[in-house]
Order: sequence, then structure tokens, then C-alpha cells
Amino acid sequence: MLSITDISVRIAGRLLIDHSSVQIVPGARVGFVGRNGVGKSTLFHAIRGELPTESGNIALPPRWRIGSLAQEAPDGPESLINVVLKADLERDALLREAETAHDPHRIAEIQTRLVDIDAHSAPARAAAILSGLGFSTSDQARPCAEFSGGWRMRVALAATLFSAPDLLLLDEPTNYLDLEGTLWLENHLANYPRTVIVISHDRDLLDTSVDQILHLDRGKLTLYKGTYSSFEEQRAARELLDAKHAKRQADERKRLQAFVDRFKAKASKARQAQSRVKMLERMKPTTALVTQDVREISFPAPEKLLSPPIIAVDDVSVGYEPGKPVLNRVTLRVDPDDRIALLGSNGNGKSTLVKLLAGKLAPFAGRITRADKLSVGYFAQHQVDELNLDGSPYDHIRKLMPEAPESKVRGRVGAIGFSGKAGDTLVKSLSGGEKARLLLGLATFYAPNMIILDEPTNHLDIDSRAALAEAINEFPGAIMMVSHDRYLIEACADRLWVVANQTVTAYDGDLDEYRRMILSSNDSRPASRERVKEPAKPERVRNEKRASPRQRIAQAESEIERINGIITKIDTALALPDIFTRDPKQAAQLTKARAGAESALQRAEEEWLEASAELDEAAN
Repeated sequence: MLSITDISVRIAGRLLIDHSSVQIVPGARVGFVGRNGVGKSTLFHAIRGELPTESGNIALPPRWRIGSLAQEAPDGPESLINVVLKADLERDALLREAETAHDPHRIAEIQTRLVDIDAHSAPARAAAILSGLGFSTSDQARPCAEFSGGWRMRVALAATLFSAPDLLLLDEPTNYLDLEGTLWLENHLANYPRTVIVISHDRDLLDTSVDQILHLDRGKLTLYKGTYSSFEEQRAARELLDAKHAKRQADERKRLQAFVDRFKAKASKARQAQSRVKMLERMKPTTALVTQDVREISFPAPEKLLSPPIIAVDDVSVGYEPGKPVLNRVTLRVDPDDRIALLGSNGNGKSTLVKLLAGKLAPFAGRITRADKLSVGYFAQHQVDELNLDGSPYDHIRKLMPEAPESKVRGRVGAIGFSGKAGDTLVKSLSGGEKARLLLGLATFYAPNMIILDEPTNHLDIDSRAALAEAINEFPGAIMMVSHDRYLIEACADRLWVVANQTVTAYDGDLDEYRRMILSSNDSRPASRERVKEPAKPERVRNEKRASPRQRIAQAESEIERINGIITKIDTALALPDIFTRDPKQAAQLTKARAGAESALQRAEEEWLEASAELDEAAN
């Protein structure tokens, strides 16, 4: 059990957690929620022992392993699959020792433990996790250094999940994922066999993957049973009761004080008045919850609504290198009031499509027709790098309104969510959510007819995401969005387009159907030692290339050679004179270890035969 008892945590003089306690039982799946900046990540640091508590204590079972996402993405020449496999420190250490061990008793212990932890199926389990997070079989053999920072953070997440710690701490894990990866992660966490606490602002993940909600508000931790939707209902009921109780107590205090004021000077009533003074002193004031209003998000309406279609794309090919189109023969149209969500795994061309529609990429072939005077606002998270870190929101808006009076500029700064002193805060001091608000304000500054939003919810808390959904629904122009937030898509989109196989097609189903399709195309079972004993080969992610037969043959041959070496060592130990009579326990361990190695060898040989047959078929 994770036991947090009366802890207080202070950062830079600010009290974030104030004498708070909570108990989390083994096997609980907990969603950790609260406004940005209240101290959720700080509590994770304290649980990991990286931050001292001012008071109280945090206790864990002595042999529990804590796992969390690395702060830095893995890098270097190692393949993705090897990076993930090495995250299981025990398996990695045992395999390295197995290569040099000569003592028969130690060989037996090593091989028996490898069987116990299902070490021989580890490559399949690691591959299944990487596949679920968007890596094809061929990608898994490539060096980490060949991938961008965002993709390498996915590798770090895969490594953390593969290690299957007793306590899994995840801080906004979906920020690096597309919708397809998020759907897989939701399913994986829902089946995680140990304890998990996940900080997330994704409503669907919190409704699908967890069975408890831990809420941090005004320094206090409160644990609720159920999903996020259940939490909202319970908290609303609790707030109502608190408000009623606070009103009753205020009325009672007013009545007691009136009695004291009226009779404290009368000798005949002095004792009674004094009694009521003591009652007032003992009565701890209860205050109703102070509602923390969320700053609204709004998009300025375009001056004129254009006639449909505002964009027509006819047989267009587009990409970054001539002769190598990312999208080919695309035909589509966008109308003035469309609400379109783009689906499809990262790397399939969603960003290429939105850059084409925004006018940032020219087509290789085909024709694009845009309405006269069409204005497009484009928001993408990478634009954070384009902000002036030493400037303020006011400076960014002033640059766009050089001739405007001070009052008008301040009004516009306030309209995008930075009223008063907040408008003068340097960008480098803003939170991720505040930077996102600033970018949204800048992207829509000129009241565009169409707004393109590429992952707009990263770093926004749940209430801010709801405010964004409201702004999208109130905007009279066209919206196109790429998002891993299923709540936002379901709340706003009325058209779904799938970007895959180098083209764009309309999807007639809803997101629930799309989710089932995505999960059915992956090995969605939890990759845990306990749950997975005989894993099937991981299925390929849709639209991704599998390793060539030659690559698979080489990998299988390497695995066969390694396992044969293990079997040779075990046979050498079993061949020792009178081992079965002298040490029957050791002999039994060796026999069990050999059976496990034989099973792994059979799987590797089957893979070799399958790949060889494919190679022969291709040659003919």
C-alpha cells in the first residue's frame, strides 16, 4: 500500500500540499487531477524520494519498484527494441550473467529465474508495446538517434510500461501520442495488473482506464471511488452540501453573536452570554468551496462568411521532396461551417495535409481552389519555439497593433486571457497552458474564416479543454483539428477524415467504432509478466511496413544461436555425475529451465521458417 500521512510540501516558499493524507491500495488504478500548478507533479517527486516533505511521511512496501517516465528521451545507436528490453533490469542482468556463468548451481538459478519471469517472451512483449505506441516492426530495429524527440519520448514510455513496476507513475503520458496511441494506452492501463497513478487532463482516459480519482485542491488530497465522470458528480454533490453547511453555520454564528451582543452587559444573562462566546470559539468556520473560474477562450468571428466551398482540392499530390509525395491524388472540399477532425497514426500525413490547406506547402501536382479573401489561422504546438521568451503577451500583441492606443492593446491582451499584470509576465515564466492560450490568441488574431488546430489541448487542464470546446462550437467559421483528445473530437467534430495509405478518406463511423478498429489491429493485451505467458506474435499497426523477410531471418538466426548456447550450458550442468541423486532440487531447476529454453527455441525456429517461406515466395 502507498501510505501518505499528514504530509506538507513547500516549493520556493509556496505551500502546495498542506497536512494531507491518503491511502492507495495495491492494484488501484488512480487518475490524479487538479488545476495546473497545484502540485501534482510535485507529489510525484516526493513519492519518488526526490523531494523532502516538510512534515508527515510517505511509506511504500519495502520491495516495491517505482517506475515513471524518464525526463530525457533515450538517444544513441541502440535499437528501439533493445532500449525497451533493457528497461527490465533484472532480466538484463540475468542474461548478461548467463553468458559468463560456469557454476552449475548458479546456471540453474539463473535459468529458472528467467523462466519464472517469462524472459524468453520479453522480445514479443516489448514489440507489442512499441507497436501499440506507433512503431512498425522495421522501426523497432532502427537506432534511437534516428527519431525525433517526441518519438523518442514514446520509446521512454514503452520502456517504462515494459518494466511493469509495482507502482507506475505517469505524468501526462498522452502529450507525446496521437489518438491511435492514446486509445492503445487507455486499454493498456485499464488492464495494468499493479498500482498506477496517472496525471492526466484527458477525460476519456480517466473514464476508461482508472477506477479511482485523486483530487488535489487547495493543498488537500481527496480520493474518490469511480471514474472521472463519477468524480464530477460526487464532487458537485459534496460542494452543494458544503455550501448548505456553511450557510447553516453562518446563520448559527450570527444568532449566537446577536445573543452575546444583546445580553453581555446584563448581570442576569452574563453566564449564558459567556457560554455562547465559548460556543463561538469552539465552532470551526466552514467555508463553501470558492469556485476557481476558468478564463474563457474565444475566437474572433470573421467579418464575412464565404460561399462554399472555401477550399477545394482536386487530385493533389504533396510532400517535401519532389518525386516522393507524402499524400497522393487527394480530392476533398471544406465548407464554411465544417468541423473536421483528422484521424490516422503520426507519420501518415496529417500535418502535411494541414500545411497544404494552410498554404504553407505547395502541391506537386493537382489543383487547389481557395475562396477569394480566405484567411486561415494555424495553431501548432511547435510554434512555442517561435515565441519571444523575453517578451510578454502584451509585447506580442503590441507588435500586431503598432498604431493602436494603449487601452485597445490592453483590451485585446485581456481578451485572449491575460488581464492586468498577467499581460506583462514574460513568456519564459508562463506555464505550458498559458503559452498555448497565447498561441491560440495569436493564431486567430486576424479573425480567420478557417482555424486549423494541431494538438491544441497539450498542457491545457480539463476545464480549459472544455472552454476550448465551447469556443470551437461558438466559432461561425470552419474548424479543422488534429487531436489525441477524444472528448474534444466528440464534442466538436461532425466530420471525420482518415489520413492513411498516402490519401485522405471520409470515415462514416463514430469514434467508438474507430477505437474498436484500432485496438483490434494491435496486440492490446497488457504486457505484464503475470498476465502474458504465451504471447502471440504482435500484429502490425495498420499502414505500417513490416521488417523484410531477410531482416526477420537474420533476427531469428541470432535468437536461435543465443538460445542454443543457453541449452548447451544447461546440458553441460545436467551431464554432471550423479547430479540427480546428489542435488535433486538443482536438477529439477535445470530441467525446468531447459524446457523453457526449448519452448523459446521452437518459437524462434517457427519465425525463421515463416520468414524463409516468404522470401522463397517473393523470389518465385
